[in-house]
Amino acid sequence: MRVSETDVDSTDGSRLHVYDTGGDDRLAVVWHHGTPNIGAPPVPLFETADTLGIRWVSYDRPGYGGSTPRPGRDLASAAEDVTSVVDALDIDRFAVMGHSGGGPNALSCGALLPDRVLAVVSVSGLAPYGADGLDWFADMAPGGQASLRAALDGRAAKERHEATATDDDPGFIAADEQALTGDWSWFLDVVRPALAQGPGGLIDDDLAAVRPWGFDPGQITVPVVILHGGRDRVVPSSHGEWLARRCRSAELWLRPDAGHISVLGAGPDALRWLRQQAP
Repeated sequence: MRVSETDVDSTDGSRLHVYDTGGDDRLAVVWHHGTPNIGAPPVPLFETADTLGIRWVSYDRPGYGGSTPRPGRDLASAAEDVTSVVDALDIDRFAVMGHSGGGPNALSCGALLPDRVLAVVSVSGLAPYGADGLDWFADMAPGGQASLRAALDGRAAKERHEATATDDDPGFIAADEQALTGDWSWFLDVVRPALAQGPGGLIDDDLAAVRPWGFDPGQITVPVVILHGGRDRVVPSSHGEWLARRCRSAELWLRPDAGHISVLGAGPDALRWLRQQAP
């Protein structure tokens, strides 16, 4: 699949850098990238997507890649940005899929754009901070806990944390490490350029994750799959289980032996499910 890149103006006049594999006759799936990544769509899923007639559309979230920083953005703003992108591409209805930090952004589209979003897949995504009945930090790797606790203390504390943070234990299990040496080594292509630009996008992502989201996952009515690894230490599976309970239209796909990255081995099945939701 060939990826074209262009820039689109968001509703506030800032720039969004957009990726598109094209094909007006294909089902558009908007990919929401993780933290910290740029927005290039997931090459390891290209073969399945091509077979299914799926068109990838994605963008760098504000502060990443070619998109203008927007400090203070919330998760609800992702729905506004996606509207700007799909309108510029003359796409009416579409599906959304997000991984890790992109999961809540995908859910925001399902909640706030119900007349346009056909279905949602959220993979390895966080639940809202302070969610009733969820011990939010339980079973989360120490590095992730420290990073998100810093975000709870505000931007200055988060900036100080990122200036000294190390990734000694990001929370990957052996299956994740194996995935990262195989097809999902692709992550190096999207993480390295994101980090090379500094921590601005990551900081904005984490601040948005622990603040009010601007929507309630419980208001989503379109079909949703919550895909999560049972051994995920980056975002523990309890988050996915909570989201699946909260979203009345959701089904939980729990992969007991998978971690944060290796759960993407179920990505082709998720794409087949998305394709089935299209009219």
